[in-house]
Amino acid sequence: MMRTSIRTLAILTGILLAAAGLVAGNDVNIGVHGGLSIPDIRGSQADIYSRNFTSREGPFYGLFLEKKVTPLFSLVAEVNFTSQGGLRKGMQPITMDLPPGLPVPPGTILYASFRNETILDYIEVPVMARFTFGHQLRFFLNAGPYVGVLVRAKAVTKGSSLIYLDEAGTMPVIDTPVPFDAVTNVKDSLKSTNIGLAGGGGVRYPLGPGDLILEAHFQLGLTTIQRDIETSGKSQTGAVVVSLGYSLPLARKN
Repeated sequence: MMRTSIRTLAILTGILLAAAGLVAGNDVNIGVHGGLSIPDIRGSQADIYSRNFTSREGPFYGLFLEKKVTPLFSLVAEVNFTSQGGLRKGMQPITMDLPPGLPVPPGTILYASFRNETILDYIEVPVMARFTFGHQLRFFLNAGPYVGVLVRAKAVTKGSSLIYLDEAGTMPVIDTPVPFDAVTNVKDSLKSTNIGLAGGGGVRYPLGPGDLILEAHFQLGLTTIQRDIETSGKSQTGAVVVSLGYSLPLARKN
């Protein structure tokens, strides 16, 4: 799966570099950035499958191309690897396979108390408008849409618990705890693309031939990520990202 994500990132990076060659000129910069993604899964509190997720941490890195249109306005295209998802602890519905022979009818919703980290890795391509102001130390704001391609999705569960018929944990099904230590591939249960909005801001400072860039931005997924909302819930994913990057002009100004 990691080979797939690297191959996808390499292909999209090649496309971005090809585009850089086509638009190369005095007003085009190319750069790299990387940092920390702090994602979360958003869902309704009425949805037993999606509620009570909190943030986790994951990597963020990528390549960007900036085309200046005016001294204050530019367009930015990026190709990024970003890790999203969320973390849920405590009592929650069981969505993974359980040992056969439980004394309940098929399809019964069962609960247990365990740790569940859902890891969703995307290759994202945002295209944003950027407004820059200042002189030596320049500040900027940017916003625009993005498309994400899911390259890996897994649920990492840990702990052991009794199994219950109710979320309050008052009606145990069995009297022996069941281990939940597992890594489960959940990619087939999720949609392959995620459309959303990105925006934020940062500061850039001249350093050597280019600019050092510190940025913070959000990614707000608008797509319901589950294929089957009846059995998996209905939620969206997004993240807050803090990154450090470096930008170089493709051609020196005359």
